[in-house]
Amino acid sequence: METQFARITEVARRKPQEKFTSLVHLINEQSLTESHAKLKAGKASGIDQVTKEEYGRNLETNVRNLVGRMKTQAYKPQAARRVYVPKPGKAQKRPLGIPSYEDKLVQKAMAPILNAVYEADFLDCSYGFRPERGCHDALKVLGKIIENKPVNYVVEADIKGFFDNVDHDWMMKFLAHRIADKNLLRLISRFLKAGVMEAGIKYDTPEGTPQGGVISPILANVYLHYTLDLWFERVFTRRCRGKVYLVRYCDDFVVCCQYRQDAEAFMSALKERLIKFNLEVAEAKTRILEFGRFAANDREKKGEGKPATFDFLGFTHYCSLSETGRFRVKRKTSRVKFNAGLKRCKHWLRSNLTLPIKMLMPRLRVKLLGHFRYYGVTDNYRSLSEFSYQVRIQLFWWCNRRSQGKHYNWRKFNLLLKQYQYPAPKVYVNVYDIKPELLGCLK
Repeated sequence: METQFARITEVARRKPQEKFTSLVHLINEQSLTESHAKLKAGKASGIDQVTKEEYGRNLETNVRNLVGRMKTQAYKPQAARRVYVPKPGKAQKRPLGIPSYEDKLVQKAMAPILNAVYEADFLDCSYGFRPERGCHDALKVLGKIIENKPVNYVVEADIKGFFDNVDHDWMMKFLAHRIADKNLLRLISRFLKAGVMEAGIKYDTPEGTPQGGVISPILANVYLHYTLDLWFERVFTRRCRGKVYLVRYCDDFVVCCQYRQDAEAFMSALKERLIKFNLEVAEAKTRILEFGRFAANDREKKGEGKPATFDFLGFTHYCSLSETGRFRVKRKTSRVKFNAGLKRCKHWLRSNLTLPIKMLMPRLRVKLLGHFRYYGVTDNYRSLSEFSYQVRIQLFWWCNRRSQGKHYNWRKFNLLLKQYQYPAPKVYVNVYDIKPELLGCLK
């Protein structure tokens, strides 16, 4: 299958106007069986209540039956089960749609097909949910742009309820630019319109693509590729007086500008552009701020202090200097994400209060390492240390709650941490170690 996907990507790269007419046959017994192996066990089930373990007990027959229904157009996706998860640091919750297991299988097999077709088209400014790219890559390139290019202003933008407002008609038009396989397009349309089930009631989904679906990230990239990326590169940049740069991770993006008038023009043009595609800017989260080495110097001369900060991908970016006095963009864990992480940790400890120490400590270690590996970037050691300290305080308190008498003093507690190898904060990511192939957007 990997060879076939590579061939599709190569054709897409060599022939930008090529439309693929035969793709749905790649969703077959082999690809579905491979998708079953790749799906993680223990995940929440959809409205069918079928788990990976249950489906796998008679895998060959189940997959053969699924392929048969797909060939006769009898297969129709079920409504996704609606659940709500807390947004970090916020009172409101994020809606997720959990597909049924067969729908997960089909989407898992479909996602690499769409990636193979569109990976050659996606621009260098896009980093979300793409092969060999990730959040840290977006942060690295953004830092290099601000430090090395004539950047004086940053536009911090947010699209209001992006996943809930994706226009299905526009989505199908965008997909039709590259895909002429009517069966595959019909299948995608059925997924978009499958609806959601909440409290036993089915609701239609005339717009949006539910977060939680396997193909939602690639569909979001396709939608924003045509809505934002191409427009920015081929239309907006040509109107600008100075240099402008876009860095996007899924629906989270920032724009760096040389001149304020370009930043203001982008804000105005972005609102008009998004309205055309059934989207709108979240006014409270969208702003222009002075930022960059020239902005920092100018404000210092005027006695106005350091430039304002902005948040991107969980990090607060701020202007600073290196040890040699050179301008630097530095990052620290955003206060919202920091507090949300501590809150999740406190809730987890409370929920596992009766878990034996020999089971609790290794699991806590995994959670901490996950936090450190994401937020452990250059210049962020202080935030990591503070987070580690606050978690230790929580753990000490909860360990002593396990019995009526005070069980641990600090000496015994530190021995416990040493015994179970409580992880020390560590910087894992060097933001100046950038893969050359990611620098295309700096040209």
